[in-house]
Order: sequence, then C-alpha cells, then structure tokens
Amino acid sequence: MKRHKSLPLTETYFYILLALLEPAHGYLIMQKVEEFSNGEVRMAAGTLYGAIENLLKLQYIKPVESEDKRRKVYAITAKGKDILKLDTKRMRHMVQIADDMVGKDDQNEEI
Repeated sequence: MKRHKSLPLTETYFYILLALLEPAHGYLIMQKVEEFSNGEVRMAAGTLYGAIENLLKLQYIKPVESEDKRRKVYAITAKGKDILKLDTKRMRHMVQIADDMVGKDDQNEEI
C-alpha cells in the first residue's frame, strides 16, 4: 500500500488537527498545542495562521459559525480526521518497530 502524499504531517499540522477535534479559535489552538506538547511546541501567530491557510486549502479544516463574531473558529473535517488517523497509525507502527528493535535493550535506561 502506498503512503498518502500528505504524510507525514508536520508536527505543527498534527497538533493543530488534534486541537481542532473540538472547534477552536486561533489563541485557543495555540494554548492546546502548547498543552499537548508539554510546552515543547509554542507557535507564533504567523506560524499558526500560515498553517491554518494551508490546512484550509487541503480541506483538512473548515471555518465554523461561532457566537463570537470577533474571532474565526475552525474545526477539523472528515478528511482532516482521516489524515490524522493515518499519521497516528504510521507513527504507532514506527514506535512499535523501534521498541521491538532497540527498546528491549534499553528499557532500563533513561532518556
């Protein structure tokens, strides 16, 4: 089976799609990404909105109606959910192989 042309997702795209499993505006997306990554990924507004533009073009996310007319709210689409699942499956497979090949020898070592 051939890999989907959009895989692998960038870390930024992956976290944004994950954040948009529940509709959110830009600032909330940035907060969720930071939370999901344990503070390791902090997005600048320019990075976020550039990624949002691309994700909209790919039809992985869409704007949704919101009570707050001052902020644009986005949600993941079915296509976006599918690509998120495919990338998660891809990463899970990679981790399993790594655990099988090197993890057993190093289980008692700290990273």
